[in-house]
Amino acid sequence: MFYEVTLKSHIRVPPHLFGDDTKESILKRLREQFNNMVSKDFGIVISVSDIVNVGEGIIIPGDGAAYYDTTFKVLVFKPELQEVVLGTITDITDFGAFMDIGPVDGMIHISQTMDDFVNFSKTNVLTGKETKKSLKVKDSCRARIIAVSYKSIQEPKIGLTMRQPRFGKLDDIEREVKEAKGEVKKK
Repeated sequence: MFYEVTLKSHIRVPPHLFGDDTKESILKRLREQFNNMVSKDFGIVISVSDIVNVGEGIIIPGDGAAYYDTTFKVLVFKPELQEVVLGTITDITDFGAFMDIGPVDGMIHISQTMDDFVNFSKTNVLTGKETKKSLKVKDSCRARIIAVSYKSIQEPKIGLTMRQPRFGKLDDIEREVKEAKGEVKKK
């Protein structure tokens, strides 16, 4: 889920930026510090969107830089359990698939790719034994988040499943909906 979060921090502005507009210098430093930051509390920072307030600057002896107490807004992506996500398959391996769901890839274990026994081919395609459904790189899919781990804070792990009705490759879902409506003959 995407959120706009308001944060507060002391932002260091080095002396070489003193000649520039203070707000622009602070915004530049905020983006350097916070863009792509990962936090267990508020997710993955996509971008610093706005500065709400800049307090008086103070200079700490021996440093030479100014520190500004700053309130600002960031756009974040925080994956939530049971959230439905759309994405594109970026890689297929013998143990599953990886799906780009925005600022991070989610992993779909091979057992969670479809309601069927799944075979992995050397051409990096997952195929259902009975349904003959296939999953390959660049397929657009719908999945549900079933696990979120921040064990490695720089690389959060997102577990996905497509083993539910109306989940999986979007082309397959569309065909199933048309079949249910009687618009297309079942295979």
